[in-house]
Amino acid sequence: MKDYNNAPATEDTEDLSFLSTQTYEAMTNGSPYKPPKYDMSETRVLETMTHQDGNEKDDPDRTQELPTAEEKTSWTDTAAGEVLLFFRDLGICMALVLIMINFVIRPIQVKGSSMYPTLQNGSLGVSNLLGYNMNGIKRFDIVIVYLEDKKEYLVKRVVGLPNETVAYIDGRLYVNGEVVPEDFLDQNYRDSYEGDFMEDVAPVTLAADEYFCLGDNRPHSTDSRYYGPFKENKILSKGVFIFYPFEAFGAETW
Repeated sequence: MKDYNNAPATEDTEDLSFLSTQTYEAMTNGSPYKPPKYDMSETRVLETMTHQDGNEKDDPDRTQELPTAEEKTSWTDTAAGEVLLFFRDLGICMALVLIMINFVIRPIQVKGSSMYPTLQNGSLGVSNLLGYNMNGIKRFDIVIVYLEDKKEYLVKRVVGLPNETVAYIDGRLYVNGEVVPEDFLDQNYRDSYEGDFMEDVAPVTLAADEYFCLGDNRPHSTDSRYYGPFKENKILSKGVFIFYPFEAFGAETW
């Protein structure tokens, strides 16, 4: 009996190295197999490992030099550049402010008590230029009137429109002979006033460019009863948005 336990490990192993040689010769039409030669010198190995980087360096289209510190510095990084940027931003801000106050809103400060309790003395806010130019004036709008001879601005409320006849009889507003309620008036303040809150006003017929304007605090207002009707070109804006004092924050006839 054959002892397989003591048989050498290569006894049943077939030498197949000739297959690779035969296969190569078949693929190359009988040319003898020649193993490739490898240049394993240090330089060649390094070039092989950095083959991709070498291609990038050889490609002129992909070669880009990193900018130096001098090239990265622009005029805005200099002191003079910072000054120029400051004045540029300041000019833009001033231009925006001029556009706002000439075409959109006008800052105002209420002085006096002629519009109390609707507007309080010392209130700060803005008036609507854009809305006035686009939509015109309606009855009971609050408007800003300019008195050219006195160089003063008045805050009043429109009660009479162009081509209307306006009168006050027994404290009530009449427009073209009909009573028009003034619901915007504070009834509690009106009732607390001793005496006539609103004096009688004889009928006034307005021209095509005139408005009759009064203060809400009728006993303490100098308005169209004193100055007469206001011309349309003397009315600069309408509506008031109060932002101080904070308890009065909000818009009136905006």
